[in-house]
Amino acid sequence: MKDIMIMNVKKIALGASVVFFTNFAFAQTLQDGINSIDSDKYAAAKANFTSMIAKEPTTENYFYLGNTFLRQAEPDFAAATDSFNKGVAADKKAYLSKIGLATVKLGKGDKSGIAEIQEIVSDSREKDAEVLFRAAEALTMFEKTNSPDLAIQYLNKAIERAKKDVPAYYYYTLGDAYRLKRVPGDAMTAYDKALPLAKNKASVHTRIGTLWMAAQQWQQAKTSLDKAVATDPTYAPAYKALAAYDIKYQENAKATQDLINYTKYADEDPYTQLEIAKLYFTNEDYANSKAILDKIFDKIDDPIKFKLRSYVNYADGQYAEAKQNMDLFVSKAEKSRVQPADQGLMGLIAAGLAKTETDAAKKAALQAEAQQKVAIAKAAKDQTMKWDLEMIKINGGGATQASINAGPTSPEVEAARKEVAANPESSDALYKLANAYQEVKNWDGAILAWQKMSSLLPDWAPAYYSQGYAYQQKGNNDTAKISYEKFISTVKPADREANKQTLAYAYFAVAFMEKDKDVAKAKDYVAKSLQLDPTYQDAINLNAEINK
Repeated sequence: MKDIMIMNVKKIALGASVVFFTNFAFAQTLQDGINSIDSDKYAAAKANFTSMIAKEPTTENYFYLGNTFLRQAEPDFAAATDSFNKGVAADKKAYLSKIGLATVKLGKGDKSGIAEIQEIVSDSREKDAEVLFRAAEALTMFEKTNSPDLAIQYLNKAIERAKKDVPAYYYYTLGDAYRLKRVPGDAMTAYDKALPLAKNKASVHTRIGTLWMAAQQWQQAKTSLDKAVATDPTYAPAYKALAAYDIKYQENAKATQDLINYTKYADEDPYTQLEIAKLYFTNEDYANSKAILDKIFDKIDDPIKFKLRSYVNYADGQYAEAKQNMDLFVSKAEKSRVQPADQGLMGLIAAGLAKTETDAAKKAALQAEAQQKVAIAKAAKDQTMKWDLEMIKINGGGATQASINAGPTSPEVEAARKEVAANPESSDALYKLANAYQEVKNWDGAILAWQKMSSLLPDWAPAYYSQGYAYQQKGNNDTAKISYEKFISTVKPADREANKQTLAYAYFAVAFMEKDKDVAKAKDYVAKSLQLDPTYQDAINLNAEINK
């Protein structure tokens, strides 16, 4: 500054023009990095910000690089912390890098990061729109440690400070904050404000589409996502959202094509590839999931790789390897990163190991662990896997097409088969097929048809009861019991009266199957059966038998 003050007028004018063009170039480079992050091109963003640091090792540039490691699908806290610490060393104030360090705390489940962010914003006197925005962004980043009210407060102040030059991402981050607060109307309003400002409108259309998906307004969601692709066919996150949409509707082939496009338009960052492997797994495309994971496994330090490999091992029926990899994940990862779904998977693995365990005590312990850990995932309403159906498969309840074809048939079965083949998503056609199989006592056919119905309509309780009945007729009581319990838990309170008789039988059936294994549970269930139907003679007899 002193050098500028002693310059002559001509040099001052020249210096001003140089500063203007330098700042313009910096802004363009920063915007490129922001656009790359928004497009799931994290390798490009990291290269961009690393180049900026090489030219100007400022606290801001270190922040932008560190923040990229936090924004990727699986945050790299160590790399982010390293970058933020360098930013703090470069400038004592370092508001952005300090926000970054507080954000790492939030990512690790430490809510004290919220108070730290408040203190940093206070120290900045709330004058800088970028500080306010990044503070708000941090408060929307992690599910367990977010603070949407405070984020909304900071974002409104950031928008006010930015005045006429409000970036689109200020508004769509405001929309994200309202989503966290479960105020979809205000979220949509914020996205609508972002739309005319956004250079790439596909970004906003995608957010609107996923908001509709969260509200289970599927047609509006599809319309918005189609707009995103039409606006920019190379915008990778739109395909990721479409894959989620198609997985929801069990359109596996379409989901696979969406994931191919996502892979094509995102970049080769290992963590992005890891996310793709996870999505393939969700789409039950285990071969592609394994192929991608094998390709990037040694390029990733994050222990999340062991968890995904455990899921792939489980899908292949490799229960010992699945347990080994899940144990590695749990031992290496932050405790806050072990999710209810992980507990559920541990339960399924234990159930798989129990199948071949010959020691009676160890087998019983594994079965108890399976029930306890799967219950954790179900209590959290986690939908990573169809927990009850997975337990059914492990316990030998799966029906094969070969066994179905070898079983009895009828003209009604053949007609229903053709109807389902023509329209596999038709619940009416599946219902006809399942009942037609039951009529001819093709229990494997009935089981598979009812399972497909449960996948299509997971909240429709009668499908689980019918599975239980079919398993029972087949002589597979362990699996029948699981299905009956799923029926009992799925019946809505408003539907209990209409399902009174069926519930009475389900409770009785479970009690009968448990009477020689868990007498306390059998007594409880037969009592519930009699509460629903005091005249039910089989339940009366069983109650007398186990309460002698």
